[in-house]
Amino acid sequence: MNLSRLRLIYLAQSPLVTRSFLQKLTNEDPDCSKIYDCSSKELVDHYQFSNKKAEQLYHYIQQFDSNHPILKKLRQFKIWTIHDQDFPPYLKYIPDPPIILYGLGRSDYLTHSPALAVVGTRRPSKDAKKHMYQLLKTLVDRDWLFVSGMANGIDGYAHRIADYYGGKTIAVIAGGLSHPYPPEHLDLFQRLTDKHLVISEYPPHVRPERYHFPERNRIISGLAFATLVFEAQERSGSLITADQALEQGREVMAVPHSISLEQAKGCHSLIQNGAKLVQNTYDILQEWEESKLNWQQI
Repeated sequence: MNLSRLRLIYLAQSPLVTRSFLQKLTNEDPDCSKIYDCSSKELVDHYQFSNKKAEQLYHYIQQFDSNHPILKKLRQFKIWTIHDQDFPPYLKYIPDPPIILYGLGRSDYLTHSPALAVVGTRRPSKDAKKHMYQLLKTLVDRDWLFVSGMANGIDGYAHRIADYYGGKTIAVIAGGLSHPYPPEHLDLFQRLTDKHLVISEYPPHVRPERYHFPERNRIISGLAFATLVFEAQERSGSLITADQALEQGREVMAVPHSISLEQAKGCHSLIQNGAKLVQNTYDILQEWEESKLNWQQI
């Protein structure tokens, strides 16, 4: 493992280092050589740290060596940096790409195609499982991969459908891999790390915070050619994922439901605003046929 890569990974483990800082650093100093030679004053002047934080980060950097205990603990995880050749190209060019990804499971899934993001409410209707089976089972049989967020409800259903029927799935979680969330899905997390893939952009030791959930949505949409919303309330996390997909130039599809269903309002709003209405699996396959040439050129 080359030195500049280790330096970036080590730096990212510090609680003083934010996503925006990592983005600025990798743009200006891809091999991390300059920051490791910075004084605490230069950290203040150039990177806008407070005096106290600059001093703390300076001492943290000075403790780096390629066999540091922090780096040893990370060896159980697969790690991709944005400079790695096997970093997923679909993510590299989104407006706000993750700089580092941590994974457990099948690393080859990260570049599998076609991949479909499947999202929706944590409180699905009683018909949700039936509708998801009707639409997704054929895609499993055609070797599609589903990307979702391992949340309760629709996310969990998507992962379980892929797993039960011998398909492929990726879970993108909020927080680090040592703190899977929600606790109700610990069995699912274990199953996915054994047979599929779970990833996060947060270092493994980081506990999930509220703001992590909307942040991780851009990775869910970014890994897939399209985002399919099954059930979603208005102003929900699923609609944030749909917005992220549009910003990334991805397709958005939505499944309609009864107008009396609260969980349908978000989907109906998406359809009113141009999302593709999905009534059967053919609608999804047709969208892929129209999109795959552009997608495969990324």
